[in-house]
Amino acid sequence: MRKLSIAILSWNGKAHLEICLPAVLQQKLDGWQWEVLVLDNGSSDGTVDWLETTFPEVRLIKSPTNLGFCAGNNRLVESASGEWVVFLNNDTRPRPGWLAALTDAMVSAPRDVAAVSGKIVDWQAKHLDFGRGVMTFDGHAFQQDYGVVLSKARIPEANSELLFACGGNMIVRKDIFQQLGGFDESYFAYLEDVDLGWRMWSSGHRVLFAPEAVVHHRSMATSQLLGNHQRGFLFERNAYLTAYKNYDDELWGKMMPAVLLTLQHRTQTLMVENNPGGTQLTLDPYAGLIADTAGGTGVEALPVQHIPQTTMAQKWRGYGPREFFRRGVKKAAHLMLPSWLFEQPEAEVRLEDPRTVAQLRALSYLWRHLDAAAASRKAVQRLRRRSDRDIFDRFPLHLVPTYPGDQALFDSAAFESWLPDGVPVIRRELEDVMGG
Repeated sequence: MRKLSIAILSWNGKAHLEICLPAVLQQKLDGWQWEVLVLDNGSSDGTVDWLETTFPEVRLIKSPTNLGFCAGNNRLVESASGEWVVFLNNDTRPRPGWLAALTDAMVSAPRDVAAVSGKIVDWQAKHLDFGRGVMTFDGHAFQQDYGVVLSKARIPEANSELLFACGGNMIVRKDIFQQLGGFDESYFAYLEDVDLGWRMWSSGHRVLFAPEAVVHHRSMATSQLLGNHQRGFLFERNAYLTAYKNYDDELWGKMMPAVLLTLQHRTQTLMVENNPGGTQLTLDPYAGLIADTAGGTGVEALPVQHIPQTTMAQKWRGYGPREFFRRGVKKAAHLMLPSWLFEQPEAEVRLEDPRTVAQLRALSYLWRHLDAAAASRKAVQRLRRRSDRDIFDRFPLHLVPTYPGDQALFDSAAFESWLPDGVPVIRRELEDVMGG
């Protein structure tokens, strides 16, 4: 009999497993020997004792600390006895027939198919969570039509090619997964499935879609435990690493200037807009501030050109509800209380915004791990069998203004001149990608 392993990672997710595991164990898969593995990532909510008592048929792997999504799932694969491995988020509820649909899609697929992604819907089955993802030129990615009513969402047909499968509902050939190095453990979490999908395609494999393999998902249930700004650090760091490692030699030197410029511009914009005294960072000290360069005044500066402000909707998405309201309360206090309580010397710049701190931490990490990233790039490129031009002909890169200041940067002639000729780059608004 063929063997299959279902790998579930959990961190303080006992309440989720109480729903997920019964739905998994009730699946029917004739002609297969299959197992369920759960790795507990150092939980403090009693998950281990509960699993050992309630689900003795589940293979439990214990970690004393939180290994993260990537390393945790790699450990599950190492322990799996199946030739194929199914990755499933713990905060999901698979539908009856989910496992059979996912497995059937892989059985009928050609040998060059390394993974198949299932469909993810919200808990009430009203809105789409994941059907297809798109990748931006700098390694970020979006779930197309995330949150859109299912009847209106753009859902791929069966056996459609995807650039990457969603790590929360996918089946993968164990041998290919391990040959490619599995999930990159330096990522900890986020964009690891995008990176894996790119590596699969560049090494000559493909990824397909199985729309009948459906799970319901409590979106962000586990992610919220990390906090918005800690996630921001992971997104920025991992996006850069994805681009740095995976661009082939032809495009790497041509695309990376635009990637670096975008990362630095976003960091600068956040520093200016979100921190007290931030506009001081836009001043040219030789434009009338020092050495009598203003033509006699010696003190009067030229007008400061501010970076474009964000809209309320962009701030809501970027900060999250809690941080959005905290900032609102803080601004209200500034309006109601005497100004002398808040006054600071004009030239002082104070780094207070946690989102800015997350950006700077991402940059710091990248500078401190350049050698490791370069070694990862060499390992990826050694396995390459397909060019990026071939990949991007199938899955065009996207240019999506997402951060404050992105629109002005992407519209500039200088930025346009840095994008290489002959590589499809689709310009889209965030609302179009997300179906809003």
